Amino acid sequence: MTADRFVVEVKEFTRSREQMIFIFFFPMIFLALFGAIFNTDDLYGTGVSFGQYFLAGMIASGMLNTGFQSLAISISIDRSEDALKRIHATPLPPTAYFFGKILQVLVVSVVQVALLIAMGALLFDVSLPADAWHWVTFAWVFVLGLACSTAWGIATSSLLRNGKAASAILTPVVLVLQFTSGVFFVFTELPSWLQHFAEVFPLKWLAQGMRAVFLPDEFAAAEAAGSWQLPLIAIVLSVWLVAGLVISAKTFRWLRLDDR
Repeated sequence: MTADRFVVEVKEFTRSREQMIFIFFFPMIFLALFGAIFNTDDLYGTGVSFGQYFLAGMIASGMLNTGFQSLAISISIDRSEDALKRIHATPLPPTAYFFGKILQVLVVSVVQVALLIAMGALLFDVSLPADAWHWVTFAWVFVLGLACSTAWGIATSSLLRNGKAASAILTPVVLVLQFTSGVFFVFTELPSWLQHFAEVFPLKWLAQGMRAVFLPDEFAAAEAAGSWQLPLIAIVLSVWLVAGLVISAKTFRWLRLDDR
């Protein structure tokens, strides 16, 4: 049942041109534009270009868009159109529905990250990690960050009263996080109060974890704390993941508020 539901989710995604453009092409367009506009070849004397720095942020941002924003909107629309009510009335177990969604988010994110890495290597000479330690770091940051984003996507879907207005509500939230978390700008160049604001939320730590993978180790000294802070990244993302799971379990609803 999970496999069948996953196939349905993939078909729905691939048949939605707007969603595919938002998930795949927007991050690639932003990577090309911002990398070309802010064409700095030597950030803080580390030999790192802004395009290389921006790649890590766009990978993190793409995962947030896929796991949080896109998932919350799609579930909210399903609820508004009574699709969730019909699904809940069938023999399909709730676990199969959720795992189908999660697997679809995972596959889409893998493709998205692969495209961004390929683009970064071609346009901005981003070097892929040459040792196993960096790939292990990438694996756990990716899995933990995507799980956190997905959990909050499910949790947030229940807080949205209207599926049609979901995008208008979530887009400003995501934009604020992107502009304050070291995605569109170098994090240390932001005012200190914005840095402290961003430290509360997972996107800042997800972007920092990706920088630890794709930027040279020498750049760690240019971070706000003077290091990659990998243990703290794991702790913050884990706390947000647990909180998202708890809120999802307690607040998720299959019916519209009007039906109650």
